[in-house]
Amino acid sequence: MRLQNTLKDEIFISGLGLHSGRNISMRLRPAPSNTGIVFIRTDKGNVRIKASISTVSDTTFATTLASEGVRIGTVEHLLAALAGLHVDNVYVELNGPEVPIMDGSAYSFVSRIMECGIVKQEKAVSYIRILAPIVVMEGHSQIAITPYEGTRITYRLFYTHPAFGEQKMGIDISTTSFINDLAPARTFGFLRDVEMLKSRGLAQGGSLDNAIVLGENEVINGNMLRFKDEFVRHKILDAVGDLSLIGLPIHGHIIANKSGHTLHIKLLRKILLLRDSWEIITPSVVAPAVSELAASV
Repeated sequence: MRLQNTLKDEIFISGLGLHSGRNISMRLRPAPSNTGIVFIRTDKGNVRIKASISTVSDTTFATTLASEGVRIGTVEHLLAALAGLHVDNVYVELNGPEVPIMDGSAYSFVSRIMECGIVKQEKAVSYIRILAPIVVMEGHSQIAITPYEGTRITYRLFYTHPAFGEQKMGIDISTTSFINDLAPARTFGFLRDVEMLKSRGLAQGGSLDNAIVLGENEVINGNMLRFKDEFVRHKILDAVGDLSLIGLPIHGHIIANKSGHTLHIKLLRKILLLRDSWEIITPSVVAPAVSELAASV
């Protein structure tokens, strides 16, 4: 059993938005038990957008949430940092449409949270325990979750590119493994896609400072990889952030093959639909009603 956590103090962060190219100011504030992660658009009348499967509005190139016609994009790296460090309750204020991309990883967020400190709260953390396998398939991509004591993610990535082909990794998710093995892994993309995105008004803030960029034959950043398998590590990082949108930690083994944001979210929705395939474990406190989770579908 562990207790819920929040931040010890406020954290101020600023940086470029990957797609908007705007300088975004972000403030993370402590929040009461059972709040969850709540984004607040200070430039849009303080509209609140709860980090939840029910608020996911787009999964193209990043995970975007929306409420009352207001969007907040590129949330996955910050959500991964919070989930990886077991920070359950936070208000996230932003004056723009997306979370700053920083260096393309979650490490800047992790560093600032660790510097600030984390405090325990009075409520215990419930979690979802997977009881039976659940599978989602889409074309050549698949993702599944099976029963497991703890949380493990196994990911396979495959591209027909001279710089890398197949990468595979399996890792038990803990605060230590997240900080050391996943948080520093940066997002990546292909130069041909970057040029296409910029022509559509996206990736305006993208650069070699916040992404690994692959040309036709090589990594354009040069020999600057933080891990030889940094690409698959970043995909697992994304999964940690996306999967946190179910609202409770999941105890199970996630197995993904050529997956991404869209399949991560489809898996969460299928989990919620297949009620006999999981249960909520609640140490010493009353669990959220099943209807609350089902309403998130």
